Amino acid sequence: MEKPIVHVVSLSGGKDSTAMLLRMIEEGWPIDHIIFCDTGLEFDGMYHHIDKLEAYIGRPITRLKSQLSFEYYLLEYTPQRKKQELMDKVGLSWAGPRKRWCTAVLKTRIIDRYIADLSKGHQVIQYIGIAADEPLRVREKRYPLVEWGMTEADCLAYCKERGFDWDGLYDIFHRVSCWCCPLQSLEELRKLRKHFPEKWEQLRAWDRQTWRTFLKNYSVDQLETRFAFEDERLAQGLPIKGRAFFDALKERLKESES
Repeated sequence: MEKPIVHVVSLSGGKDSTAMLLRMIEEGWPIDHIIFCDTGLEFDGMYHHIDKLEAYIGRPITRLKSQLSFEYYLLEYTPQRKKQELMDKVGLSWAGPRKRWCTAVLKTRIIDRYIADLSKGHQVIQYIGIAADEPLRVREKRYPLVEWGMTEADCLAYCKERGFDWDGLYDIFHRVSCWCCPLQSLEELRKLRKHFPEKWEQLRAWDRQTWRTFLKNYSVDQLETRFAFEDERLAQGLPIKGRAFFDALKERLKESES
């Protein structure tokens, strides 16, 4: 006997998945479940957005969340180590481009478990909000934005036309995801420090407690030293690029660590 079909929208909460959901509803696409996986690392503006979106569409959004926190995985959870040099390390520490454990344990596995449970009695069609100008990452799912030819800029404009502004997050950041992601650009980290100082201080605190530095070449404290030095030079009308800047920065970092 053929399983009944259920249609599941994966909602990250960002501009792309929000635009996808809104247009699907406006065009009458079948939707049975809308799921949002909360990593516990979202900006307050994202949580406000999810609540506002739920009220706007008049449908429930299922909120999924890991039972264990990011902080626990970062600082305490310790798997069996294969590399000798990691045997005495506690916690998973910061993720890197080759091993994005935080995405896996706080989002992907949670969503996959939910989909797997649904799949026991249904044929699941999952809708992913990847824009037309983004590379596709998983090809066995449907990507309505790609089908519509909607770019990231199109998605943001579409959402703003309908009154969604994420408390101004997209006026600050290019992408709105986990605020503590070590894969952010330096420019995004500068903005985090400037606009969300309390989260910046939390980042510094976590970094002091774990064994892998936040970035390959910088701890968060070293980033604080760099950004503060940049502020000083900009106030003096001096450049924050070029050999002279980096030579001076090297000396400032030495001073801060002595």
